[in-house]
Amino acid sequence: MTLKDIHCCIIVPTYNNSKTIRNVIAEVLRYSDGQDVIIVNDGSTDETERILAEFASRIIILNNARNSGKGYSLRKGFREAIRLGYANAISIDSDGQHLPSDIPLFTEAASQHPGALIMGSRDMEQEGVPGKSSFGNKFSNFWYKVETGLTLPDTQTGYRLYPLEPLREIRLFTTRFETEIEVIVKMAWQNVPVVPIHIHVIYDKKERVTHFRPFIDFTRISILNTWFVILTLLYYLPKRIFIRVKKKGLWNIIRHEAVKPEESNLSKARSVGFGFFMGIFPVWGFQLLIGIPLAVYFKMNKVLFLAAAHISIPPVIPFIIFGSYKFGGLFYKNGTQLNSFRNLTPESVHVNFLQYFIGGALLAVVAGILGFLITYLLLSVTRKKEKTVDFTGFNK
Repeated sequence: MTLKDIHCCIIVPTYNNSKTIRNVIAEVLRYSDGQDVIIVNDGSTDETERILAEFASRIIILNNARNSGKGYSLRKGFREAIRLGYANAISIDSDGQHLPSDIPLFTEAASQHPGALIMGSRDMEQEGVPGKSSFGNKFSNFWYKVETGLTLPDTQTGYRLYPLEPLREIRLFTTRFETEIEVIVKMAWQNVPVVPIHIHVIYDKKERVTHFRPFIDFTRISILNTWFVILTLLYYLPKRIFIRVKKKGLWNIIRHEAVKPEESNLSKARSVGFGFFMGIFPVWGFQLLIGIPLAVYFKMNKVLFLAAAHISIPPVIPFIIFGSYKFGGLFYKNGTQLNSFRNLTPESVHVNFLQYFIGGALLAVVAGILGFLITYLLLSVTRKKEKTVDFTGFNK
């Protein structure tokens, strides 16, 4: 499967990568039949311009008058690819970390998944991967899932195949490294399928030059994610829930999430125990705001968590608060000992807050542990054991 078969070009944004750009272009041209390669020179001040001139007859060169950012260069490349009539565009970094020999993996995946965004997935655990890159990728993956509901192993890869038709309708505003986050989130919001594929990566400290500024660029990405989370909570999450409910039915969704035959007893008990913990922990008004993202991140059963967290329904709240005071009194002797509900007033809450907080936190831990143990024992007794399959394929 070639680039021509899927009407695809290759976009290479570059800025002061003179050590690697010549080899990157030479390798990319091995997979290109003619002028399918678009180089966007982002105001380089090194030998990049001279090196690009060596390939001028075989590639398309776009120049930015000054350094405007990787996102700006990508957007410029997208516009040129759309103008030239391409249906897809592969982006590849010019610092030598990506192998052009992986291009056939993208074209094959695109032929099997027409109209999909193909994301190259690096092995972030391999030797030589910078620690900040691994952390940043995990951070980005988490917020991408919050914003889109999708799980990707590598959201910060620059090696991707973009379907260009959706980009005709999507407005991009950012111009730096955060553009690569903006475009994949907005494509997911447009219901563009996202397909990850494994790619190779090389981190050569002698030749690789990175222009990522940890503080500035991480801040810009964080601001973008904050804005996306707000949009998700106000619009895109309710929209996803509404579509899913309309398609499958609310009761069927709740029942399937609660039952989940493939889910282990340990996982279910963990969800219930965490729900009890968050329902009692003394952060009133914020239990679900804190608990739901954590339940999603740790892949807990959301229905069981929410059901258990509602242990703090209004009729039960006075008992929880009073119990927290009494429990705290066992460990904190300086507070006023409350003997009845009549002593439970806003003033007593204020005066004895430390006693209440300590007791509430400890009570939450105890309730969480008890909820976990009781749920696990009940499930172990009542749930049918799943059949296991040995290596010969016969059921045990």
